[in-house]
Amino acid sequence: MAGSRKNELKALFAGGLPPAAPSPAPTPAPERKDVAAVARSSSGAIKAMGLSLGSIAKDAEEVRVLRQALSEGERVISVLPEHIEASFVEDRLELADRDDEDFSALVDSIREGGQQVPVLLRPHPSKEGVYQTAYGHRRIRAAKRLGIAVKAVIRPLSDDELVLAQGKENAERRNLSFIERAIFARNLSQRGFDRKVIGEALSVQKSELSRLMQVVEAVPERYVRLIGAAPKAGRDRWMKLGELLQGKDLQLKADQVVSDRRFLASDSDQRFQLVFDRLSAVPEKPVALAEDLKDSAGRIFARMKRDGRTARIDFAANIDPAFLDEAMELLAERYELFLSSRKTG
Repeated sequence: MAGSRKNELKALFAGGLPPAAPSPAPTPAPERKDVAAVARSSSGAIKAMGLSLGSIAKDAEEVRVLRQALSEGERVISVLPEHIEASFVEDRLELADRDDEDFSALVDSIREGGQQVPVLLRPHPSKEGVYQTAYGHRRIRAAKRLGIAVKAVIRPLSDDELVLAQGKENAERRNLSFIERAIFARNLSQRGFDRKVIGEALSVQKSELSRLMQVVEAVPERYVRLIGAAPKAGRDRWMKLGELLQGKDLQLKADQVVSDRRFLASDSDQRFQLVFDRLSAVPEKPVALAEDLKDSAGRIFARMKRDGRTARIDFAANIDPAFLDEAMELLAERYELFLSSRKTG
């Protein structure tokens, strides 16, 4: 058995492992006196494959996953991407026809060095020969992009176990953004999972879970989909955006932004900023219109400024005060005549 595991790990890192039958029953754990010997054996296998702890220290979690698969007697098999479906609960928000930097780097890494860490799948509960993803969606997507098989560990997981593994892997490898966590929580809730399981899957307390649900209920889903993960935007800004989008007039403005070419060419964080800036901008105050009042010689003796529904008359500094008194009386008389004409008309 030890030789078989060693060969499987060699194949894992050498670039190929043919599909295998379902995993045999786990080998009983060695007695305590043999633990050191097993550790030395695992260490020797890793060295035989040309790996060193120094070269993979930056991602110790990958080493832990591989060692756990070894110790539990699980097999790493190759599965074609077309035989793999995503988890029944969505967590990540991907922009159509646009790769983020992390995903592009992952594709390059797998292209150059192969898939270093297996994904976790379970047999599909209703489709023969199909698997469902617990974690590793991005590695599966990268393998599909490259046209290669996916190295995977298969476990018979319950729904609860799947979502807990999915949440745990997200926390340990590439954290979900705030809105992705909110979407994940909402989707789990809609699937009927209780708050305890949702909190464990996201590693959050009840208060934080309530805040996640509050935000995802405030922002219309179509804008979440169009904006994407927006990893730099936290709860407060998403909450503010939700408040702004309650107004129909501001939703019309948001629709203009999301249909603009600049928005469509931007990454997720930039998309959030474009919508947020447009909706939170203070409307510009209309410029007051000024009308000059001139005498028969063309000299300006007063200027009237209209500002919305208000108006103001500014007289020139050299105007005779007696004229100002007469003008005030005349304006009062003319206003009375105006009101009288409205009543009789």
